[in-house]
Amino acid sequence: MELTDLTVIEQTQKWIKNVVIDMNFCPFAAKAMLKKSIHYSVSHTQDLKTTLEILIKELQYLDFTEEIETTFLIFPKHYLDFDAYLDMVAMAEELMQQEGYEGVYQLASFHPDYCFEGENNDDAANYTNRSVYPMLHLLREESITKALALYKNPELIPEHNINLAREKGLLYMQMLRAACM
Repeated sequence: MELTDLTVIEQTQKWIKNVVIDMNFCPFAAKAMLKKSIHYSVSHTQDLKTTLEILIKELQYLDFTEEIETTFLIFPKHYLDFDAYLDMVAMAEELMQQEGYEGVYQLASFHPDYCFEGENNDDAANYTNRSVYPMLHLLREESITKALALYKNPELIPEHNINLAREKGLLYMQMLRAACM
C-alpha cells in the first residue's frame, strides 16, 4: 500500500483519537478535534533547512488563521532516527525564539521511538509521546493558558499520563498505537 498524505493524516487522526484523547493524555485535545480546529501538514523533506522553512510557514499560517488552534507537522519518511529528530526539535525551538514566537506558540514533540531522558526504552510511559510518525505539534500559548485555567491541578497531567501508561502496560500501549496504522 502506498503511503499517501491522506493516509498519513488519517493514521495521525486515529492516533490522536485512540491514544491521546481516549487515554486522556491531553484533556484539551477532544475539544480541538470536535471543533475541527486542527491543521495537518505532511512534509516529505529530509533537508533541515527546508524543514525549518516549512515550520515558519506553519507558524505564519497559524498567525493568519485564528480558527485553527493547533498544527501537526508530520514527517512520515524522515527524522526516523530519534537523536536526529531531537536535534531538529532543538533547532526548531531556537528558530521559533529567534523569530519572536516564544510565548506565542508552544512546540510539543512526538516520535515513534520517543524515550524520556533517563528512562528505559521499554518503559510504557514513553508511549505518552510515541506517535505513529515523527511530528512537531504547534499549539497556541493563549489557548493553553485558557484551558489550563479551567483544569483542576494541570501540573499533575504528566504524572497521571505516566502512571496510566505504566498501569496499562507496555504490550497494551504498543497494541494501541499499532492499531492506528
